[in-house]
Amino acid sequence: MTALALIPDPHLRAYDPRHPDPWLALALDQSLPLATCAKEALVRGQRSVSHRWLRPVVCVGATALLALAAVARTILPRRPNLNGPLHRLIGWGLKTFASPDANTLILRHFHIGTELLAFIKANAGPVSVETVPLRPTTLKALEDNVFLQHDLNVFNFIIQLNLSLRAQGRELEPPAQLDFSMISDEPFALKPLPQGPLNVVDVQTAIEAYTPLYALMLPREDFARAAHSLQLDETIAIYVARILGSDYHMAFLKNGTPLLPASRFSAARRLMLHGLDCEALHGWLRQLKARRRAGLPPAPGASSPGS
Repeated sequence: MTALALIPDPHLRAYDPRHPDPWLALALDQSLPLATCAKEALVRGQRSVSHRWLRPVVCVGATALLALAAVARTILPRRPNLNGPLHRLIGWGLKTFASPDANTLILRHFHIGTELLAFIKANAGPVSVETVPLRPTTLKALEDNVFLQHDLNVFNFIIQLNLSLRAQGRELEPPAQLDFSMISDEPFALKPLPQGPLNVVDVQTAIEAYTPLYALMLPREDFARAAHSLQLDETIAIYVARILGSDYHMAFLKNGTPLLPASRFSAARRLMLHGLDCEALHGWLRQLKARRRAGLPPAPGASSPGS
C-alpha cells in the first residue's frame, strides 16, 4: 500500500507536480513522530471550511472578549468563579458543534498529558509526586473539572518533583533501565463521538472560541495559570531529555520559555502548539518503546543507557 493510499481525504490524493498541495506534503511528511489518527485529524481540520471561514470571524470576537475580560478581571479579580458552568458550557459546545476530529484531539490530549507525567515520575527514581490521572473517554467526562485539573497537574508535578530532587540533593539522570510501561500503544479507547449536522467546527476554531470563556468565567489567577502552563512543554521535554540521555526530541518542541510569559492574546495559538508538542513527544516515546520491544537499537540520536 502506498503512502497516498493511507490518506483518507480524496482531495489529498490528487498530486500535480505543477501545483503541489501544501497539505499533501505535510500529510506525507514523517519528520514529526505523530500518531497517524492524530495527524489525519489535524490535517482534515486545517483544510476544513470551518477553519478557512469561521475561524477568522471567531478570532475577531475572541480578541474583543479577551480585552473585555482583562478589564473585568482587573476590577473583580476573584469573583465570580464560574468553573463548574464553564466546564459544562465547554462540554456542551464540543458535543454540539465540534467535529469528531476536533473532539478526538481534545480527548487524546488528556491521556497523553497523563502518560508523559507518569513516564517522568516512573524514571525519576524515588520521588514523591501526586497528580490526578486524567483519562476521559467521553465529552461528558470533561465536565468533571478536567480542563482546570490538567493545568493543576502540570504545576503540582513540577513543584513536587523538584522539591523531592532538591531534598535528595540530586538531579534527573538516565535510569539503569527505562520504564515505558505507561506509554500506551495506539489508539486510545475513546467512546463514539457526536456526528450530528452541526458537528463541523475544527479544533483550532473551537479553541479560539472557548479561550475567552476561560478569561471571563475563571478568577484572574486561574486563567493566568492556565495560560502560563502552555509554555511548560519545554520544561517537560527537558526532564524527558535528562531521563533519555538525549535531546533529539527538543528539535520538534516549539512551545517554551516559561520564564517569559506570553500575552493572553496568544493563548489560543499556544494551546494548539501545546497539543502538537505533546503529541510529538508522546509519539517519540512510543517509537522508542516499540524499538526496544522489537529488540532494535535506539533510533538515531536517541541512544541512552537502559534503552
